Amino acid sequence: MYLVKIFFFITLSFFHNVVSQSTPFNTSVIPIVKDASTSLHKVSYSFRVPDSDTTAYLLVDLDAPFVWKDCVLFTPDVACGLEEGCRFPLRCDNPICKEAQTFKVNSTCPSLNIAAKYGCGICAVNPSNPISKTCKLSQLTTDLVTIYSTDGRNPTWGANFPFGTEMVISCAPKNLLPSLPKDVHGVAAFSWSALAFPKQLNNPDVADKFALCLATSSSAVGVAFLGDGPFYFRNLPKVDLRSFLSYTPMIRKDSKSLGFYIHLNQILVEGAPVALPTLKIQSVKLSTSMPYTTLRSDIYKAFMTSFSKATANINPKVKAVKPFSLCVKSSAISSVPNIDLETESGKIWTISKENSMKDVGNGFSCLAFLSGGSRAKDAIVIGTYQMENNFLYFDLVNQKLGFSSSLLARGTSCGSFNFTELPRSN
Repeated sequence: MYLVKIFFFITLSFFHNVVSQSTPFNTSVIPIVKDASTSLHKVSYSFRVPDSDTTAYLLVDLDAPFVWKDCVLFTPDVACGLEEGCRFPLRCDNPICKEAQTFKVNSTCPSLNIAAKYGCGICAVNPSNPISKTCKLSQLTTDLVTIYSTDGRNPTWGANFPFGTEMVISCAPKNLLPSLPKDVHGVAAFSWSALAFPKQLNNPDVADKFALCLATSSSAVGVAFLGDGPFYFRNLPKVDLRSFLSYTPMIRKDSKSLGFYIHLNQILVEGAPVALPTLKIQSVKLSTSMPYTTLRSDIYKAFMTSFSKATANINPKVKAVKPFSLCVKSSAISSVPNIDLETESGKIWTISKENSMKDVGNGFSCLAFLSGGSRAKDAIVIGTYQMENNFLYFDLVNQKLGFSSSLLARGTSCGSFNFTELPRSN
């Protein structure tokens, strides 16, 4: 049986490498869908454009150490082919297992020391729910995924590739799912981790580069690119989106830190600096598990003072709608100022009114920034609402973040990549 498994994966790897070498493209593309109820963003199990109301999804997570999903793991008695559920568990002495076991969400995670009970035939890991911050005991295994390659304009050969790419994932029990959107059954890791989804690409030249472009509507399809481009959208067919990017250093706190951080020099509202409690803000984090930007309470107070002053001429203000604290009539949004984030490199990331004001219904819109309290772990966490319709390029090789500011000002949006020619799949 062991020899059968080896032969199966050698054959699979050889076939995949032959197909990979036949294409001139080194970038892959994945459709991203916004969850209407939570404003978080997700990808389908198949990493293709969903075409069913029953499609299962994975949450896009910039912090996760590895991909995990609700699945049943078993060791087949014979080589069971490519059907769902046919997975081959990793052993505890596998180097990949040792890497996965270095990540732990918190001290309450279950112990991974279960070799005495189960032996070394399995690799115990702690998949984590990024919303509830809970973790469970499960096993690391492998699965097959098929993702589209792209020439930068359309998905290409990968759409019908019959076998797929072998990826390391963790199965997880169903009791890890509560607090996730109802059709989300796991997490797609986009982080510094060596086991994150982009890092598992076959092409080592581009495995440390990916881009996210989150759509603002659940009816539009956003996009993730794994690789270095080029990137073209339908309504700007001659413009590579990389030409829109400004760059700033991307910080990794330490060797086990998985999230992406940048530094800001200052925040400006209508061109005027916010009177911040510290000269330079540290630990500005980008998060896809938080829908709105959250600021430590002292920074939030200073920011709200500046924003309230800049919008003093908008009258009358309307009653605040939770969880927000400043709301106006939607008809007055044109008078709302932009918010500029001056990054460490001196480049400006502009948060336009489309990314700062949230429509809450009844003709009202609210400033979509929240207080994280005085004990917030990070001074500022930039949430998904402020990322939407912004093209963000994560270059882990050169440790820098490329950002476009709002694409709407450029005449396009994150829902403008051409997925329309694809055969759709669940």
